[in-house]
Amino acid sequence: MTAKSHKDIFINSIYFQLVTRIVLVTFLYSIIRVLFYAFNHDYFNHITFSGFITILKGGLTFDISAITYTNAIIILLSIFPLKLKYATIYQVILRIFYVVINIGCFILNFSDIVYYRFTLRRTTATIFQEFKNDTNLFDIFYNSLFDFWQVTISAIILIVLFIVIERKIRTPQNVSKSNWVFYPVQVILFFVIAGLTIGGMRGGFAESTRPITLSNASKFIKNANERALVLNTPFALIRTFDKRPLKKINLLKQDELDKVYSVVHKASDLNDSTKKQKPNVVIIILESFGRGHVGYFNQDVEGFKSFTPFIDSLCQHSYVYKNSFANGRKSIDALPSIIASIPSVKEPFVLSSYSGNNISSMADVLKGEGYYTAFFHGAPNGSMGFDAFTNQAGFHDYFGKDEFNNDDHFDGVWGIWDEPFFQFYADKMNEFKEPFMTSIFSVSSHHPFKVPEKYQDVLPEGELPIKKCLAYTDHGLQQFFESCKKQDWYNNTLFVITADHASYNEVPKYKTTAGSFAIPMLFYTPGNDKLVGMNDSINAQQIDIMPTVLNYVGVSKDYVAFGSDLFNKDQAHFAFNYRNDIYQTIMNNYLLQFDGKKAIALYNIAIDPLQENNILNSETEISKELEMYLKCVFQEYSNRLIDNNLTIKE
Repeated sequence: MTAKSHKDIFINSIYFQLVTRIVLVTFLYSIIRVLFYAFNHDYFNHITFSGFITILKGGLTFDISAITYTNAIIILLSIFPLKLKYATIYQVILRIFYVVINIGCFILNFSDIVYYRFTLRRTTATIFQEFKNDTNLFDIFYNSLFDFWQVTISAIILIVLFIVIERKIRTPQNVSKSNWVFYPVQVILFFVIAGLTIGGMRGGFAESTRPITLSNASKFIKNANERALVLNTPFALIRTFDKRPLKKINLLKQDELDKVYSVVHKASDLNDSTKKQKPNVVIIILESFGRGHVGYFNQDVEGFKSFTPFIDSLCQHSYVYKNSFANGRKSIDALPSIIASIPSVKEPFVLSSYSGNNISSMADVLKGEGYYTAFFHGAPNGSMGFDAFTNQAGFHDYFGKDEFNNDDHFDGVWGIWDEPFFQFYADKMNEFKEPFMTSIFSVSSHHPFKVPEKYQDVLPEGELPIKKCLAYTDHGLQQFFESCKKQDWYNNTLFVITADHASYNEVPKYKTTAGSFAIPMLFYTPGNDKLVGMNDSINAQQIDIMPTVLNYVGVSKDYVAFGSDLFNKDQAHFAFNYRNDIYQTIMNNYLLQFDGKKAIALYNIAIDPLQENNILNSETEISKELEMYLKCVFQEYSNRLIDNNLTIKE
């Protein structure tokens, strides 16, 4: 048989068809990666050309892994050693599987081009649990198609291109007439290709190499946020379905650990039954209100236009923190952090296998002090599992869209507009017996970034669509306070205002790994003029809110909280968060990044807010100190979750 005939046999074989199909999908994954960078380039503006080429090359490993997983049925049907696979109907079914499966994967990748700017990471399997109780996902997806039309058009063009090219792939023919030749060759090829497929899934063939995971992407990047460029969404979803449990950590003995970082908070010295009535507590959590959107914190930014005039004015009469941070990037990260002082480590606490643990929470502790507690969220009941978590946290009551019971004020997607729901919140508090602790989670400053029609031409427009929504929520908050200040309970109330997480921002310093977690945090006490001013000396975080409030109120029992009392100067104050398999802690003026095994970067964010100068090698003592605090958090978090030890044992 001539060399030419061998070539003809291969070109006409089902194996040539399979290779062509895999190569086509791999090429299109790379095209989508380029588009991912193009649409989100503001977050990757430090990447050099050579660095981007390295990312593209590294991404191939993750693409091949995802493609071999998602196309496993296509590969199996193509290499099965039977002549049936050359039949017309068999080929039609194979083509349908191939087209449908890969179009689905393309859509996942394109969806993350949009979703990335909200979460700053690739979508993982937690998304299925995060939104499993939401009934408005179709509306959100539908609105996104038009709001991000550039991405939609790009997706349509690529999918059409894929279908056109796929139809030109040659239909295979069985050219072997002899069964004695056909079956032995097919069996050999079956095992060879099966082995190659397993290697592709694993990301390599070496026995000593573990199957690649999300963390392997660090090999091809210089900055932590670039990890999302190396990865692809199907891979991220596949690799997070099988989440491993935490492991016990014993870096320090408990008594040594308690000296450095203790999560057991003692009964407050302020607790005294002879004092005046305990203050009410109102925790206001604003959706997507990153610190970069609040004018009061950005007076040094040239040309900054504020869309939050009421919050700006309230800050002048509150105690605020110049450097305050979220512990996560999602709404479901925020609630455990703020209400129960539990940070998000790798995955949201509520989605972890330890979410059923007994927990200390602000609501539960204050309930023991005689407080009535209630949580408010204008979304449909069950949204993001808030009602379930607040029940676990010990709130007496939950008030959502069902309890509001008036769909005339429904925004059509997320829930009740903020202004009427804030008024509902104020009215309900008038019915509560003091002292009470309540919390509200707003909804309107959320994609698809709409405001009520009556405000469409009234509120100012901004460079970003979210700006008008921020202005609307700010207005609703002002009306809320106007109602509250008329009530007897107002002057005996501690108001805490913060955000669930930061959001996309045009100011460069809020695009860094530190800035992307920056949120406002203010404590307002209309009956206490002493608690006024700005603290620019310590770093605050969401998990600090619970111990700060409880110690301010004065509680009679010990409790567990991973944060610190911000009003206590003797405690260590630092911020901790996690993104893209990188842990970071911010203490004093420094930010340390840690990959789980070693420190990889250190920045002085006071003089280097854009995090351009890694001083890890020159500031080893500072690095060791911050790394110690980080490891202490790991040990307390892991061991207490494993042992179900998040409460004080009676």
